[in-house]
Amino acid sequence: MNRKNFIKKAIFYISMLPNILFAVKKKGLKKFQVKNILVVSGWQDVNIGDIAHTPGLLHILQTHLPEATITLWKRSKSEKVEALLKKNFPEIEILYGNPDKDFTITDSKLLEAINRADVFIHGSGPSVVAANCLEAWRKITDKPFGTYGTTIQDISPSLKNLLNDASFVFTRETASIRKLREARVTKPEIRFVPDATFALNIQDEENARSFLMANNLEDRKFICVIPRLRKTPYWLIRRKSYTEEQIVEITALNDKWKEVDHAKAREAIVRWVRETGNKVLVCPEMTYQVDIMDELLIDPLPDDVQKNVVKRGYWLPDEAASLYSKAFCVLSFECHSPIISLRNGTPAFYLRQPEDTIKGQMYYDLGFNNWVFEINDTTGKQIADRLMEVYSDYDSAQAYRKQGMDNASKLFDMGIKIVSQFL
Repeated sequence: MNRKNFIKKAIFYISMLPNILFAVKKKGLKKFQVKNILVVSGWQDVNIGDIAHTPGLLHILQTHLPEATITLWKRSKSEKVEALLKKNFPEIEILYGNPDKDFTITDSKLLEAINRADVFIHGSGPSVVAANCLEAWRKITDKPFGTYGTTIQDISPSLKNLLNDASFVFTRETASIRKLREARVTKPEIRFVPDATFALNIQDEENARSFLMANNLEDRKFICVIPRLRKTPYWLIRRKSYTEEQIVEITALNDKWKEVDHAKAREAIVRWVRETGNKVLVCPEMTYQVDIMDELLIDPLPDDVQKNVVKRGYWLPDEAASLYSKAFCVLSFECHSPIISLRNGTPAFYLRQPEDTIKGQMYYDLGFNNWVFEINDTTGKQIADRLMEVYSDYDSAQAYRKQGMDNASKLFDMGIKIVSQFL
């Protein structure tokens, strides 16, 4: 090519550059735009399970959508929990605030977050806790929104209307899907996607190790046991409207069952200590449980067993995760401590009380049938026998745990693929 032709072609290509850039902008710019996700989560801070929902979901989103910018709209406020989140997710902005009664938002930062978000995700929880936030979103914009791993049990006409306007509704157990079908919620993409706690990825090794050393707890040589009353006495924890009649009714129910339930767990504790010589850590999932540990799980034990028991005050899920990872097994009347344990490599039993909602179905859905004990239909011997079976063949127990966790991971992958369609 001579110099004259080269110059002509160069001039031609330069002249076409604006058209080429326009075409890229028109057809392909979406691929290069920063994706924004707004998450509402964090319902209460008196329960390490409720706290764990949030970091679990943030980890899922960051792992599968690393290019996205995430903003957290946190409902409850706690300095310790905020510090925990900032430590593990320093790049995520945390906002607070609530819509007015007519679902109007006046906070400028929340309005900015809604304006820039491509999709709005309601985090895992016992219900659509932040329905008012979803209502505020759809009052402002027609951009997509949905729930991620939520129990949906009671569906009012207003909630039905809201959910039918969602792009996706992911329930944390299949029992909720049946409730949605019965209520004729049909428009969104409805799937079973596990509770985000199954993806919890934070630990506090330093504090956990210090506690273990101070109490002579050796790796894989202790079990953890978590108590629970049939119904949570929220009036002892925070301001919540209960009539005197309701308090009397709930207290009577709890008093009726608390010894019956926990005697079964104690039978497993006695068997564990006497047959292995190992220790037991009694620990809480909720704040109020610190006050019932002695009465229900420790004081009634025989002296030779009681001397092998250690107790722990209220903590945060990162330390619980680290400590559960060192335990041999976790036995819990609460739903989320077993999840944290399973996620961190330790077998766990869920001692399920019938009052603890339909959420426990998630264990069956993921294939953990052998480790769920419907407490009304279970004897202490059955729990103890299963614990000693795990003790006699830990490799098989670990393979069983891994299979269930693999099921959870596949469902998380599926859920994210659906969410990514709206970005």
